[in-house]
Amino acid sequence: MAIDKQALAAFVERWRGRGYEKGETHQYWTQLLQALTYPHTEDVIFEHHLPSGGFIDVWIRDAGVLIEQKSIDIDLDKPEPRQGVMKTPLVQALDYVDELPRPEQSRYVVTCNFGTFRVYDRDRHSKSQLADNAFEFTPEEFGEHPEYMNFIIDPGNSRLEKEKQVSIQAGELIGQLYDKMREGYLDPESEASQHALNVLCVRLVFCLYCEDADLFEKDSFCHYLQDVPAAQFRAALIRLFHALDTDTDARDPYDIDIKNFPYVNGGLFHEAIEIPNFTEETKRFLLEEVAAPVDWSQISPTIFGGIFESTLNPETRRKGGMHYTSPENIHKVIDPLFLDDLKAEFAAIKNAEGTTPRKRKNALNRFHAKLCGLTFFEIPLPKLIQNQAA
Repeated sequence: MAIDKQALAAFVERWRGRGYEKGETHQYWTQLLQALTYPHTEDVIFEHHLPSGGFIDVWIRDAGVLIEQKSIDIDLDKPEPRQGVMKTPLVQALDYVDELPRPEQSRYVVTCNFGTFRVYDRDRHSKSQLADNAFEFTPEEFGEHPEYMNFIIDPGNSRLEKEKQVSIQAGELIGQLYDKMREGYLDPESEASQHALNVLCVRLVFCLYCEDADLFEKDSFCHYLQDVPAAQFRAALIRLFHALDTDTDARDPYDIDIKNFPYVNGGLFHEAIEIPNFTEETKRFLLEEVAAPVDWSQISPTIFGGIFESTLNPETRRKGGMHYTSPENIHKVIDPLFLDDLKAEFAAIKNAEGTTPRKRKNALNRFHAKLCGLTFFEIPLPKLIQNQAA
């Protein structure tokens, strides 16, 4: 990705010796990213409101970067009062990271006061070590060494690229699990067994995702199964799937092992499917090689499509008129049809100059109401999203 060196030099000169957090953060980082030729500037989020009441100054979500911006006269080592607690900009930024859903938590944290950049890599250092392991440089040094910001524009750091790589690994594991579970069916060649096996794979991936994304209690799926003997594994899964399809108020109050699993609506667990017997090897593979080493919260939702495509045999897909469409091909259709216009409208609201916070909030609320009123294939958008999630 080519850096616009002329734009970068102009950026450094334009901001030399000045910078006010409240009024100039948006302009500053937009110009910096444009000089880097970052391709997703319209998706950068400014002033992202968090449940605690705090605001992330700049969130480059796709690149996994969270920025805490201060004015040029602010010492990046000096604590300031935040929600009644004295915090340095780094501590403030790390608290914001912790508030994000785990799949969204940024790898890179940047603190900046217009005169100094400090970059922290959460993958390389523990939380307690970060303060002593900042990569620090000035805008002038950045102008001479634009590679200092490569972590923003490196395609390998892209959230979508990471999802893709993890999803490929996960798809391969599910393929191996599929083969092992298939051996447990009495008639694995029958259409009923093939259908049941595919549903079983999707249900297992859903449970693995939920326990890593905090939709279930942490590691609850694995803890539920780890002490179950292989001979009873089938019965334990049937029991769990029935519970997930039952409202918590309607469950057996004495069945404490499934008490903390939530009710999952949408019908994913409603069908009574054929579940095979498990061997000790199949159980071990599921819990120790599929569940434990993989962070399933990082999996792209398209992994479900990948499972669908890789496990169903071609003849079954043809009979059912089934076909998995990649996200890239989906976007070729929907982007020019309606999504580009909606993104442009959203960006115009976010970036409108001279707009008060109240007017921007009102405009965003109107835009939200518009989205909720959209209909595709005679299905309202909120219902379409609900169906896709299910």
